[in-house]
Order: sequence, then structure tokens, then C-alpha cells
Amino acid sequence: MAQAKFTLEQSHIDFLEQFKDRGFKDKSALVRLALDRLAQSLEREELDRSADLYAELYEEDIELQQLTDAARVGWPQ
Repeated sequence: MAQAKFTLEQSHIDFLEQFKDRGFKDKSALVRLALDRLAQSLEREELDRSADLYAELYEEDIELQQLTDAARVGWPQ
């Protein structure tokens, strides 16, 4: 695995020192999980913003709504 060097606030260091109490084998495992969760959260936020934008565009585009309605004809509800 690659290593990285970075600077942390004392509160972050204090949190990392509790890795065993939080069920992690080492500080790196805690940091990896935190980064994975952050990445997932950021991706979810990006998808939510994208969905909101598409919904807004759809609401404003009558032609697209009509096209969508026409395409749904015959599909089960």
C-alpha cells in the first residue's frame, strides 16, 4: 500500500489514538474507512445534485414531458 504524509489538527490526532476503542486494528484502517465513507458521501451528493438538475430541466421542458408521456404508453404501471 502507498503511504501519504499530511498535517492534522490535535483533535484529529486524539481521535486517531482511539482506533482500538473504535474497533480498528490500526490507525490506517480507521483512516481508510473514513476516506471511503467520505468518497461515497461526496459521490452521493453529486448524484443528488445531478438528479435535481435533471428534474428542474424536465419541469421546464414541456416537449420532453410530452415525449416521455408518449414513450410510457403501453408500459405497465
